Amino acid sequence: MEEEMLVPSWLESLLSTAFFSICPAHRDAPRSECNMYCLDCHNGAFCFYCRSSRHKDHQVIQIRRSSYHDVVRVNEIQKVLDITGVQTYVINSARVLFLNERPQPKTSVKGSSHICEICGRSLLDPFRFCSLGCKLVGLKKNGDASFIFSAKNGDASFIFKTGEENEEGRREGIAIRLPSKEGDHQEQFRSEATMQHLQQEQDMYQSTPPPPQYSRSRRRKGIPHRAPLGP
Repeated sequence: MEEEMLVPSWLESLLSTAFFSICPAHRDAPRSECNMYCLDCHNGAFCFYCRSSRHKDHQVIQIRRSSYHDVVRVNEIQKVLDITGVQTYVINSARVLFLNERPQPKTSVKGSSHICEICGRSLLDPFRFCSLGCKLVGLKKNGDASFIFSAKNGDASFIFKTGEENEEGRREGIAIRLPSKEGDHQEQFRSEATMQHLQQEQDMYQSTPPPPQYSRSRRRKGIPHRAPLGP
């Protein structure tokens, strides 16, 4: 029962879903690959056109691929799932994380100081898991992780803001971070307030405007008059 409270009802279904098959209902359409998943229905993958007709007002995430493995963008999944402890990667200028464990490379990095606690894969940063799947296994095994945001979690440095609250936080210059535990990697974002402050300083110390230009043309002299000659 406690384990169910730490894992969303749709997560295990998401991790076991096969993506990127051709949608039978829209086989001839240009965007017919099934690369989307509904968090409200959690009944399998579907395509772009199915989303418009069947999941218009639902919570939907898009699955992408990297080297034939399923990934999801961090800015999508972190709104609905606590991804603390999972290694993230930058692929095609977007930060993503892998859904499931990947096969180990033949030439693994020896002596790596950061490895996945479940599968032993070498990690780039001091995270605990290489994927959402490995974090789920770790939660079931040790019970010291969670996928659910909770205000009672003493290790969480904040609760995620979404929608208008998140936008308001950005305007006020609040740096949004992932919840972190001691020893976990914390990813920091530059506060926009700093950028605004620098802009204000630039406005304050603008160069002094040049003095007004005066015309150098001299005033034309009148016709000289000689003094009358004496008698």
